[in-house]
Amino acid sequence: MKEDLMAAICEYLVMIPEGKVVTYGQIARWIGNPGLARAVGNYLHINPDPERYPCYKVVNSQGRLTGRFAFGGINVQKERLEADGVRVSDDYRVDLTEFQWKEDF
Repeated sequence: MKEDLMAAICEYLVMIPEGKVVTYGQIARWIGNPGLARAVGNYLHINPDPERYPCYKVVNSQGRLTGRFAFGGINVQKERLEADGVRVSDDYRVDLTEFQWKEDF
């Protein structure tokens, strides 16, 4: 089950377009279990390949970056998002109305 969950999360991460973010809950809903948002976050901390699976594109439901970004800290997450075309405010938030990916499948 654990391997299946990680595989599903990784599959979703590679679909996120450039310049867009998603939420933990959004990934959990796509997997089919909205209650897994916290588990999604835990799995992102053990991302097997952060370059291939862009976990920096995941924010919380208010658009806030994680204070515990596992691969370099919040400033690295901010830098990576901005390099990807996502505007991040001084208080480490992303405007979800502008930058959240709305899947069309």
